[in-house]
Amino acid sequence: MAKRYPTKVLLAWGEAISGNDNLRDWLLGHGYAELSLFVHALHNQPSAREWLHNEGHPELMALCRGAEGDDRAVQWLRSHGHEVLANMAMAADNDDDAMKALLQEDERLWATLALKIRSVKNGIEERHNDWHTFGRD
Repeated sequence: MAKRYPTKVLLAWGEAISGNDNLRDWLLGHGYAELSLFVHALHNQPSAREWLHNEGHPELMALCRGAEGDDRAVQWLRSHGHEVLANMAMAADNDDDAMKALLQEDERLWATLALKIRSVKNGIEERHNDWHTFGRD
């Protein structure tokens, strides 16, 4: 990422990704709006996705899209020097080889964040699939 974040901020972001609304709001109010809005974008909120793109955080939007399986977003991350984010996106999209790559590069915190993103995206997909099969029994 272009901006360097203190470890405590990244840990707070991870908890916000996992559903801690207080930490998500803390990020918003303490100079880390992009990390807070990433959480909203992860939950498919169009205005948050637009904000990330328009306010100079396309790498976070690409991380979100890559976690949803968008190969072009992953390629964009790689071509713009965001190799760790590219691996995070792929790991969040259930690519275990990408997760292994993060761990082999000693990027444990980023691997943990990718797992949290994976959990959210898989939960959204599961609920979506359940909704579409509801009543077909």
